[in-house]
Amino acid sequence: MKRKLAVVIALAPLAMVAHAQSSVTLYGYVDAGIAYTNNQLGHTAWQTTSSATQNTVFGLKGTEDLGGGLSAVFKLEQAFVLNNGAQALSGDAFGSQAWLGLQSDAFGTMTFGRQFDVVNDLVGPLTAEWNAWGGSIAAHPFENDNLAANSVIVNNTVKFTSQAYRGATLEGMYAFGNAPGRFGQNRAYGFALAYEHGPLNLAAGYLQFNNPGLGAGAVTTNDGSANFLAERQRIWSLGGNFALGSLTLGLVWSHTQLDEATGVLSFGTGTYLGISDASSGTLQGSLRFDNYEANVKYSLTTALSVSGAYTYTHGAYNGSSPGWNTAMIQTDYALSKRTDFYVEGVYQNVHGAPADSVLAHAMLNGFSPSSGSTQVAVTVGMRHSF
Repeated sequence: MKRKLAVVIALAPLAMVAHAQSSVTLYGYVDAGIAYTNNQLGHTAWQTTSSATQNTVFGLKGTEDLGGGLSAVFKLEQAFVLNNGAQALSGDAFGSQAWLGLQSDAFGTMTFGRQFDVVNDLVGPLTAEWNAWGGSIAAHPFENDNLAANSVIVNNTVKFTSQAYRGATLEGMYAFGNAPGRFGQNRAYGFALAYEHGPLNLAAGYLQFNNPGLGAGAVTTNDGSANFLAERQRIWSLGGNFALGSLTLGLVWSHTQLDEATGVLSFGTGTYLGISDASSGTLQGSLRFDNYEANVKYSLTTALSVSGAYTYTHGAYNGSSPGWNTAMIQTDYALSKRTDFYVEGVYQNVHGAPADSVLAHAMLNGFSPSSGSTQVAVTVGMRHSF
C-alpha cells in the first residue's frame, strides 16, 4: 500500500505538467437590444435585435503544447440569433469559425478551415464597423469591403499569420474552390500587412474572390458568406489610427471592384421591389465602391466612452455615380469588464443611383432596405462576454 502511494505521489507532478500543457476554453459574446428604424420597406419599425454591434456567438478554443516551441491550436465557433435561438448562418454547425492549425513561437501560425479573411483580420480593427464601439450596424454600404465585424467567413482556407517582427505582422491566405476540374472557380486569395509602434497602428491589404457565390467554394449563398454575385470581386484597403491618451483617431480607405456583377446579397429580412433575404437584389454590369471613413473614440472615464464615424462612399455603376453618406454615433457604459450598455444611432443617405436599381435604396446592415434613399436606426443594447 505504501509503495502504491509513493508511486502516485511521484507521478502527480507529471500529471499536473501534462494538464498544464493543453487547454480548452468555452467562450462567448452576447449582444441584444431594441431598435427603432424610420423606414423599413416603407414603414417605421420597433424590433428586438441580436448582434447589432457585435456577433452573438459561443465557441470552443484550445491549444496543446507539442514541445520545441510548437503548439496545436483550434477554434470552433457558432453564431446564433438571441431573439429566437436560431442559427445565424443557416445549416452551419460552426458557421462563424471552424479551424485547426499549428502555431510556432518562432515563425507564426498556419490554420486550415473556415476562417475570417486577412483584410478583416488586420485592416478591420482600424475601422468603427469592426469594433464594438461602432459595430456591424455601421458597416459600409452592402458590407462591400469585408471590414465589418467578422461578417464574411471564407471556406476551405489555408492561412498563415506571422509572428510580430519589430511591430510588423504579415498574413496570407488561399481558399480553395473544391470543385473537381474547375480549380479557379469560387476561390479566394489575399495578403495583408500591419504595423504597430507605440500609439500608431497602420495596415493594408488585398483580397480577391473569383466567382463569389457560385456553387460551393470559398464564399457561398447557402450559408450567407457571400455578399455579392459576380465574376470577380477585388478589395484594396488601407488604414491607420493614432492614440492620444483617451482619444483615438482613425482614417480608412477601401476600394471594391466587382466585375460582371449580377446580384447583391447583403439584405435584411422582408421583401421590397423583389429584394428579399432569399433572393439577391439584381445587378447587371461592373460596380465600384470607394469608401472613405474617419472615426473617433474618446473615453470620458474608465467606464464611459463616446465614439463616432463618418463614411462617404463613392460608387460607379453603368454610367451612374451613386454616393452614400453613412454616419454613426454611440455612447457606451461598462458595468464591469464583461457587461456594458450602449445607445447607438446610424444614418444613411444614398443619391445618384439609377431609380430602378437596388442601389437606390438606403439599407443599414442588419435591417430591411428602406423604400427610399434615407434610413435612420437607433438601438439601445446590452452586451456580455464570457
